[in-house]
Amino acid sequence: MKPSKRSSPSSNSDELPAGKKPHYSPLAEAGATSSSTSTSPSPEQESRILRLLTLLLHCAESIALDNLSYALTLLPEISSLSSPFGSSPERVAAYFAEALHARILSSFLGTYSPLSLKPLTLTLTRRISRSFQFLNSISPLLKFSHFTSNQAIFQALASHDRVHILDFDIMHGLQWPGLFHMLSSRARPIQSIRITGIGPAAEILDSTGRSLADFAAGFRIPFDFTPIEGKIGDLTDLTPFRPSDPSEAIVVHWTQHCLYDVTGSDLAAAQILKSIRPRIVTVVEQDLGQGGDFLCRFVEALHYYSALFDAIGDGGGGGEERWEVERGVLGGEIRNIVAIGGPKRTGEVRVERWGDELRRVGFRPVSLAGSPASQASLLLGMMPWKGYTLVEEGGRLKLGWKDLSLLTASAWRPAAGAGETEGGEGEEWDTSDSLVI
Repeated sequence: MKPSKRSSPSSNSDELPAGKKPHYSPLAEAGATSSSTSTSPSPEQESRILRLLTLLLHCAESIALDNLSYALTLLPEISSLSSPFGSSPERVAAYFAEALHARILSSFLGTYSPLSLKPLTLTLTRRISRSFQFLNSISPLLKFSHFTSNQAIFQALASHDRVHILDFDIMHGLQWPGLFHMLSSRARPIQSIRITGIGPAAEILDSTGRSLADFAAGFRIPFDFTPIEGKIGDLTDLTPFRPSDPSEAIVVHWTQHCLYDVTGSDLAAAQILKSIRPRIVTVVEQDLGQGGDFLCRFVEALHYYSALFDAIGDGGGGGEERWEVERGVLGGEIRNIVAIGGPKRTGEVRVERWGDELRRVGFRPVSLAGSPASQASLLLGMMPWKGYTLVEEGGRLKLGWKDLSLLTASAWRPAAGAGETEGGEGEEWDTSDSLVI
């Protein structure tokens, strides 16, 4: 059956209403950000890039106006101008074209497959884990996440001998051997480390637990690992999160992404954090908004991933590893944002900024300015990738590519209750809010 134009955009209320003018100003910025070559592009290349980005935006605008038939006619030319093995603009356009095609088909069929309900097969989970390991080797994104979070956790545990780490999306647990080393080398030896790792596949979790146990044994640290298959916001039994010893400090960490749903119900996850009152919460978020109408989300995502593809191309190199990262991580994120994203499609109220939500449920920020920012800058300077930037803003650390922020790291602790000191357990907390390495 030949598709026909829908008569009204009202059937998909997260779309741009008819008559609303799109905001095209990021087009030039996206084109400038997307050049991954060391020399200036030729006039022909510039024309090709401009045509490609214009087609992408016209296609997205047509989808937003519910003119799906016309949007479909633009895809063949977009595909002919793009390639997952080409230049940075061609690569990012290839994945956006694939996502737009999926969006059009799901809109015609009226089946949106909410991200929060999509199961991950073991094969897909393995591929994602492998892609994240490649990402760790060709860019500083994960290293930045691990470094800043471990510094905050290390300082928060200065007066504690036992720790229970809750990792909401542990994957292979690449972050934690570094913390093991830090805790084993301090003057006051750590007595035990317990990690509860949450993730989508039991087999991956079991493998992660065995690897971390080997690392802990190398540092002679008593260690225990509890795997939980699922999502934090969907859990009802919080017994595994309770302290096994009155002196045990609970810390929480998660690095957020758009590849699959980590938390389940965001609001339920926030309430669980409020209930368990961890010593510290460390969060690394993508600087990518997921609210608003479809066209606004699309333009912001195009700008964001153009910078990210450029960073991985210019800053991290190329070859098979880059392709695995772009296919296994970034392409999946683009598809989820474009083809699935939006409140009407996910069926769930999502937290736009976790800092605001943590404040709402009774947490206050711990500044990462000062020494941690200086050390993070030093770490970035020692790495081979150039073009990344580090900015401290309001106690948070932002890792960017040139003029665009990619990730924001922040740390949080429960606000003191009645009769409590800032630490919440009678011990003195660094009232300057500045972490020291």
